[in-house]
Amino acid sequence: MLIFKEPAINSPVSTKTPFLALILGILAVSTASVLIRFAQAEAASIVIAAYRLGLAALVLLIVVLPRQWTVLRALPRRTLALAALAGLFLAFHFAAWITSLEHTTVASSVVLVTTAPLWVAMLSGLVLHERIAPAVWLGLGVALLGGVVVGVSGECTLAGGQVSCPPLSYFISGKNTWGNFLALLGAWMSGAYLLVGRKVRPQLSLGTYVLLVYGTAAIVLLALAAFSGQPFTGFQPQTYLWLAGLALIPQLLGHSAFNWALRYLPAAFVSVALLGEPIGTVILAFLLLRESPTPLELGGGLLILLGIALASRATAGPAPAPAENKTGDPA
Repeated sequence: MLIFKEPAINSPVSTKTPFLALILGILAVSTASVLIRFAQAEAASIVIAAYRLGLAALVLLIVVLPRQWTVLRALPRRTLALAALAGLFLAFHFAAWITSLEHTTVASSVVLVTTAPLWVAMLSGLVLHERIAPAVWLGLGVALLGGVVVGVSGECTLAGGQVSCPPLSYFISGKNTWGNFLALLGAWMSGAYLLVGRKVRPQLSLGTYVLLVYGTAAIVLLALAAFSGQPFTGFQPQTYLWLAGLALIPQLLGHSAFNWALRYLPAAFVSVALLGEPIGTVILAFLLLRESPTPLELGGGLLILLGIALASRATAGPAPAPAENKTGDPA
């Protein structure tokens, strides 16, 4: 992707550059909820996910494939398998999380899916041999708490200095069990997507990596959407506009920014940064949908920002020179 120009082989990267990429990524993925809200007026959730990855993959086929075809043909099977595995995890993340919203409360779904950074941090040492600094664990905890506050804000109220929420049984009752499991599955799949991406990204240019990952995810989601029997066409023109926006902004720009940063930053920190998405979503909902944030949403947003700040201070330092790129010129 030309937007995220990668350095020459073994060239150092400015300490601030990956963090700036994460900020750009957070701003871009924050548009997803609003665009999905608009598209859901006509399109089913699984169809929206299929359009999001399918259109993104189509753009990459046109832009990246002609330049990287020779590189792709020469890639080792193990590298191809790992990239495809990351795409499979990404597809299952979208399918599980979006479907969970049909079977449980939004609050439960959001809280459970935002546990992804916890699983990444727990497994980074085992899978990637990346040591997690104590300050990152602290930032993770604070940011997760903020995510929980934002997640339950739709069901809880703050009045007279007291928070009033439904009983715990409301969130974990039998009718919500399947949806809660799907949301948790979405968190596991998101964590696995980041862990595999962190392992394989240093071996591939960004364009090559996202072409393989988004392409695999698109094939899986298109198959799932077709199996669901939901219509792919017959929408109003503005719905196609929202679907195209999902592919271009949160997927091609947002997720690609996170994937670019994965080459230079620990997977655990990149996953913590993803928790900044609700903040951008609340801001955009206020600007575009005239939905004013509640005091709980504002408080949760401040906790998320504090957690990200704590984790970033522990992660900041000279960014490592990228591993030797065996895939030719970066895309």
